[in-house]
Order: sequence, then C-alpha cells, then structure tokens
Amino acid sequence: MERARRLRKGPEFDRVYSTGTVVAGSYFILRHSPNDGFPARWGFAVGKRLAKKAVVRNRIRRRLRECARSLPVRAGADIIVTARARALEATSADIRRALEKQLRAAGLLVEGRREAGST
Repeated sequence: MERARRLRKGPEFDRVYSTGTVVAGSYFILRHSPNDGFPARWGFAVGKRLAKKAVVRNRIRRRLRECARSLPVRAGADIIVTARARALEATSADIRRALEKQLRAAGLLVEGRREAGST
C-alpha cells in the first residue's frame, strides 16, 4: 500500500481512536473517522497480546493490508483495523468477507463498483 494511503504517526492513530466511530466484528474491530477529503488512509493494529511472535503479527497485518487494498473504499476516511484472536485462524477469504461486511455497515464501501477480474 502506497505511503499516502497509510496512517503512520501516533497522533494520526490517536485522533481516530478518540474521535472515530467503531464497528465491531468477530475477526477485528474497525474504527473510522473523516479526514478532510483525502484518499482513504489505513492503519492496522495487531497487539502482542494477540500473538507473541512478530512473524505471526506481521502475517495477519499483511493479510489485512492486501484485503483492504482490493476493496473500493470511499475517499475522506481514516480507517484503523484492530485484529482479534479469531483472525489468527481465519483464511484470507474469511478476512476479506468480514472486512467488506464491516466497511458496508460503516457506509465506507463504494457500492456498484466491480473489481478487476470479477464477472
């Protein structure tokens, strides 16, 4: 994911955590907050309490990032996805379906737009 579409600094995360809206699911918690019309920016949080090994945390983060990259999200939102324990055993398809469902519930998904390669 390119640099302009990522939340990178602590204050950016803090703003979404303090002012954002929460949509909870079984695999992760999605927080979102408006960002003054910039492209959608993403942040991913996988805590040490969830998985002690960095390899496991990074694998979950990579899966989340790839799923987020493939979904058509409206511009103007900062989004943080915090993984839950069930995400450890989930397949990429499960994660994608859950993320899509939560984005739709939050009103952040662009409806009617088809992905490349789908029929």
